[in-house]
Amino acid sequence: MSATQDPLAQPHPRIAANVMHFARLLRRAGLPVGPAEAIAAQEALTRIDLASKTQARTALRTAMIHRHEHQDVFDQAFALFWRDPAAAEQAAAMALMDAQKKPKAERAPPASRRVAEAFASKKDRPPPKEEPPVIDMTMTVSEQERLQQMDFEAMGAAEIANAKREIRRLVLPLDLRRTRRLRADQNGPVMDLKRTIRGSLRQGGEILTIARNRRVTRPPPLVVLCDISGSMARYAQILLHFLHAVTNDRDRVSVFLFGTRLSNVTRQLKARDPEVAFQMVAHAVPDWSGGTRIGEAVASFNHLWAKRVLGQGAVVLLITDGLDRDGAHGLAENMDRLHRSCTRLIWLNPLLRWSGFEPKSQGIKAMLPHVDEFRPVHNLASLRSLIDLLSRPAPMKGTQR
Repeated sequence: MSATQDPLAQPHPRIAANVMHFARLLRRAGLPVGPAEAIAAQEALTRIDLASKTQARTALRTAMIHRHEHQDVFDQAFALFWRDPAAAEQAAAMALMDAQKKPKAERAPPASRRVAEAFASKKDRPPPKEEPPVIDMTMTVSEQERLQQMDFEAMGAAEIANAKREIRRLVLPLDLRRTRRLRADQNGPVMDLKRTIRGSLRQGGEILTIARNRRVTRPPPLVVLCDISGSMARYAQILLHFLHAVTNDRDRVSVFLFGTRLSNVTRQLKARDPEVAFQMVAHAVPDWSGGTRIGEAVASFNHLWAKRVLGQGAVVLLITDGLDRDGAHGLAENMDRLHRSCTRLIWLNPLLRWSGFEPKSQGIKAMLPHVDEFRPVHNLASLRSLIDLLSRPAPMKGTQR
C-alpha cells in the first residue's frame, strides 16, 4: 500500500479490528485512548505503506498519543502487540511472573510492567452467561464503607489499587486568604482614585464613573513534609498518590520527603502520569525505607527552604510517626521554628489509629507542643477528615485538636 493511496479508502476490516484491540490494550495500560483516537489511527493506516513497520508505528503513535510521557508505554505495547498478539500475550504473562521473582533493582521499568499487566488482564473476554446469584445484603457493611475504614497497612494488593483510585478523586480545598493585591471590580468596596482621574481625562476632566477595586483572595501555599523511613514506608507509598493528586490539582504546593535526609520532590510529582512521577521520585530519593532523623530533616528545611515556600499564610502538613533515631536531639527547637514560620502546622500520625495511643517516645513528646493539630492518617476516612478540616477556617494559633 503506497503513501499516495486514496484518502477516502477504508481500512481492511481485519486491520480495523486489530486497531480496536490495540486501543483497548493502551487504555488498560492507563493511556487516555478513546474512540476518536482509534478512528484516527485506522484512517492513518490507509495513508502509509503497511509493509513498513516504522511508518505504521509512527502513524499510530501520532494518531493515538498526545503526551510525550506516554510514548514509552506506547512503544512497549506496539512491540508486543503487532508482532503476534497470541505469542505476545504469553510473553507478557511470562514477563509478569519474571518481574515478581526478580529483586527490585532488576525489575522492568514501569512502562513494561503496565503493558504486561494490560496483556495479562482478561477484560476483553466476554463475561459468563450464567446469571449471578442473588445475595441478600441486608444488615451488611458495603464494600465501599469497609474500604474507607480499612487501615492502609492491612490492605491487600486489590484493596490498595482501589484505595489509590479513590485517592485520585479527592480534592483538597483550603480556605481563601485575602492578599495585598487589588483587582478591578466595578462593585468592589475600595475606590481607585488614580484610575478614576485617568478616566475623567477622557471626558474633559469630568468624573462620570468611580473606578473600584477588590482585594484578591487565593488559597495559601501548602507544604508537605512526609516521612519515608522503614516504619512509615507502607503508608508513604499510598500517601504519595494523595500528594501527587494534590500537586497536580493545585498551585503553590511543595512536597518534601525525608528519612535520613531531606529531598524536594515537587518537580517530580508535577508529572501528570503517576507512574512517570513515581519513577522520577524513586531516582531522586536515595533513603527510602531507611532510618529517621526528624530533627535533622526539619532543621534542613528551616535553613534551606522555609523562606522560599513559607509565606502568605502557608499551611504545613507533617506526616510522620515521630520515631526519631537520634533521640529527639534538637527536635524541639527546630519544630518551634517551623511552627512560628507558618500559619498552621498539622501533624498527621498513623499511630493515632490505636485508641490507647500515648505519647511515650522522646520524639513525639518533643514535637507535640509545637503543632496546631494532631490527627491520624491511616485510612481513606482519615484523609477525608483532613480535607474537611482544611476546608474550614484555621483555628486560633497555638490551639490543638
